[in-house]
Amino acid sequence: MREQYIDFYSHILQRDIPMLKFGHAGYPVVLFPTTLGSYYECKDFLLIDSAKWFVENGMVQIYTIDSINKESWYNKNTHPLQRVANHNFYDRFLHEEFIPQLRAKSGTGKVAVGGPSFGGFMAANYAFRHPEAVSHLISMSGSFDIKSFVDGHYNDDVYFNNPMDFVPGSDNPHLYDMKIFLGTSYADICLESNQRMSGILHAKGIDHWLDIRGNKPHDWPLWRDMFPHYLSLL
Repeated sequence: MREQYIDFYSHILQRDIPMLKFGHAGYPVVLFPTTLGSYYECKDFLLIDSAKWFVENGMVQIYTIDSINKESWYNKNTHPLQRVANHNFYDRFLHEEFIPQLRAKSGTGKVAVGGPSFGGFMAANYAFRHPEAVSHLISMSGSFDIKSFVDGHYNDDVYFNNPMDFVPGSDNPHLYDMKIFLGTSYADICLESNQRMSGILHAKGIDHWLDIRGNKPHDWPLWRDMFPHYLSLL
């Protein structure tokens, strides 16, 4: 399985964003890390190995990308609204600098995005904000309400980074074109969040799969089961 380290320079963030690329050909899949995890986390915890067949057969190219969560959502040393503003710079990096390069190579003009745990939120937040750029959303044990990270503060930036709030009112027609996988389990701490998001999507008539998978807890063995199955449906 071909592996490449990349430093992608962002003019918006004024820094290199490190990432790993796996594969030589195929549909682009961007994976976000958990909580304060790094770009190599999905490799270290064998999530990439679970997708080895799809990568080696040229069906997908997987990009495991670093976050700036230490400066945004998890930065307790700055005002909560500044945390959201910092994330918006990261969103601009994704949407204006990084993702366009992948879209140009995809053949469909779109990419797949995904991630486990907080990476599932990151993927869902990007996909629901920019559905014109995303063909598939792969959320594995994601949560979709960010309000607990902003200590009771609220403004438009919080609203548009909180899928539980902005998706019900979104009229973007591209939402109906995405394939959406909401993976969870009966023992998952994020089960209720996934059920709530499924309810929102159902009320809007947006097709999706709420995949409640057994009783494995919120951890890598569950996500290693999910990921290759979802890739097989791209």
